[in-house]
Amino acid sequence: MGADFKVAILGAGFAGLCMGLKLQAKGEASFVILEKADRVGGTWRENIYPGSGCDIPSHLYSYSFEPNPDWPEVFSAQPDILGYIEGVVEKHQLSKHLKFNSEVTSAAWDDGAALWRIGLGDGSTVTAETFVTAWGQLNRPKVPPIPGRDDFAGVAFHSAQWDASVDLTGKRVAVIGNGASAVQFVPEVAKLASQLTLFQRSPNWIVPRMNRPYTDAEKARFRAEPGFMAKVRGDIFEMAEARLEAKRAGTLPVEEVPIPLAHLHAQVTDPDLRAKLTPDYEIGCKRVLISNDFYPALTQPNVTLVTEAIARMTPRGVVDSEGREHEVDVVIYATGFETRSFVGDTGVTGVNGLRLSDVWIDGPEAYLGLSVTGFPNLFMLYGPNTNLGHNSIIYMIEVQADYVLQALDAIAAHGPLSVRQEVSDAFNADLQKALAVTPWAGTCTSWYKTADGRILNNWPHTARAYARAVERFDLETYEVMRAVELA
Repeated sequence: MGADFKVAILGAGFAGLCMGLKLQAKGEASFVILEKADRVGGTWRENIYPGSGCDIPSHLYSYSFEPNPDWPEVFSAQPDILGYIEGVVEKHQLSKHLKFNSEVTSAAWDDGAALWRIGLGDGSTVTAETFVTAWGQLNRPKVPPIPGRDDFAGVAFHSAQWDASVDLTGKRVAVIGNGASAVQFVPEVAKLASQLTLFQRSPNWIVPRMNRPYTDAEKARFRAEPGFMAKVRGDIFEMAEARLEAKRAGTLPVEEVPIPLAHLHAQVTDPDLRAKLTPDYEIGCKRVLISNDFYPALTQPNVTLVTEAIARMTPRGVVDSEGREHEVDVVIYATGFETRSFVGDTGVTGVNGLRLSDVWIDGPEAYLGLSVTGFPNLFMLYGPNTNLGHNSIIYMIEVQADYVLQALDAIAAHGPLSVRQEVSDAFNADLQKALAVTPWAGTCTSWYKTADGRILNNWPHTARAYARAVERFDLETYEVMRAVELA
């Protein structure tokens, strides 16, 4: 008996929907998109905190095949991005392929039937010839195991699980973490809270957010001249690619980094506070943030920056390493995500019951960020080493989806395919050599790298270089899994 679908896709964020849209455009109707929630959107459905938005210009942070002339501003906010995603789904009538409230809990390759058996949260099973995961890297909130965390008597939540029912007006609020989410919501929370205490492990490099609204005249021209809109997108892309060169090894020392330092000095005049906010590591080692209102928020009289480590939590608040207890009513964790799951908690098993978790015991890696040996017909969008520090992940997702389309043609012609181990090993060895001379390998602590220094999330080259790498599906890099091998 054949599979239920030719392709099953995990996740209805930008990546999963892109895969579905490209399958549909090719004329493929036998696919399903499995989504744990009750609506599309992925990270833009989840991250609803005040000030949530994207740090990539909207004309680039959108599908190339679905340009939007009506972006309200250069860097759009979460509601506008989610609205765009939902509009694309509606326009292309993709809903018929969406299966909501369908969390994937297991995925096992069936050697005998040569298909994937995908278990769902309700106990049902879906089968597919090919399984495409679009889990993403920034959707599983991470809360640190602070001693006494569960003893806190107030309200606590992660920024990616924002509790909109909590009125922060007049409250004493602690924010733990100061990364990309915190720089967006701290200024908003500071306007409401009677006291905001920000616990910072290490400062970030921050550059100005060059945002502005698009005028009605500009939007009218975008609508009337698609070529002009495409040029705007192309110019943003080229500037982003050029910016990568400034982040390579041998970048300027701290005191010679003019733009972020000038930004800090212009917005923070207090020398003690400025010193606490000045990084001591190479720019680009961690994600460079963009904000115009984070620094000013920290200068407000109701905001306190704590740079001492957190020792423990009590029913009343947070105790720092100096023994000071900071009494608060609300704790907001801005502590990032579990960034290396790539397939979530699905317990993926491949040929002969091979567990992906065992293969990745020393850290995840994949050929082109897409394929793992021993897991036939499995492809990961936004998988290991495909994150970017300079450009739009949407571009990467699109070229990955095009690669998967070619793979599907090869599978139809030759049978189940698994990437050759020697090919994957050579690719990843070269990748780590290239990553070792990037700023991400610097002295800072970041979610990009492991304790032993391996960088498992980022792509070291330009986005265009990745597009060239996946431009053509090479059957020679894969092994056709013959029936005898599957038995």
